[in-house]
Amino acid sequence: MNREDSEECVNDTWFAAWRYIPPKKPAVLSSFLGKITRGFAIDKLRKKYASKRTDMHMTSLNILEETQMLNQTLESPLEDHVQEQELLQIINEFLYHLKEKDQDIFIRRYWYMDSIEEIAKRHHNSVSSIKSNLFRTRKKLRKKLMEERYLP
Repeated sequence: MNREDSEECVNDTWFAAWRYIPPKKPAVLSSFLGKITRGFAIDKLRKKYASKRTDMHMTSLNILEETQMLNQTLESPLEDHVQEQELLQIINEFLYHLKEKDQDIFIRRYWYMDSIEEIAKRHHNSVSSIKSNLFRTRKKLRKKLMEERYLP
């Protein structure tokens, strides 16, 4: 993304926050704004690379597809704020009980959207090792969410 795209995401975030905050009262404003900004940035990337996905630097296990898959895993009827907070607590607890390295790999990939190559370099591992780690962690998270009855 370039500077103009970044500025557009920021402007869209402020506008969305202005629209959503009166009825909703976010517990943590920075997380609330981060979630909104992240969504706009992902949408902007999807639009920008829609016709040339294979040219993206994230093609190995396309980050957008992975993020979609993870979002589908987390999709469930979260109509009210209490359920959303419970889900966040389950995910935070899940991450807390992971080894520090696994935690960092998962967060780097799905929150910071680092490429697998960057994560591999950061942890002095092979790309395939990082891919396997992410696969196993997603599988564990899915199992945890099923145990907590957030997934069928």
